[in-house]
Amino acid sequence: MTLDHAVMLLAGSLVLVGAALAWWVHPAWIWLPALVGLNLVQASITGFCPAALLLKRLGVRPGAAFH
Repeated sequence: MTLDHAVMLLAGSLVLVGAALAWWVHPAWIWLPALVGLNLVQASITGFCPAALLLKRLGVRPGAAFH
């Protein structure tokens, strides 16, 4: 798995978990997918992704988008 795939997997998982928690636990959990989406927009504009940095340190091999 490359870093690009790992970042997309992490972001998608957090969006789904946040939406489920907002539906079944408390509406305030909607902030989790909102912040993930905001981070995705920020990363596409600036090229800086905190999740990519963390996953890279954990040993995930680089992909095309995040070096």
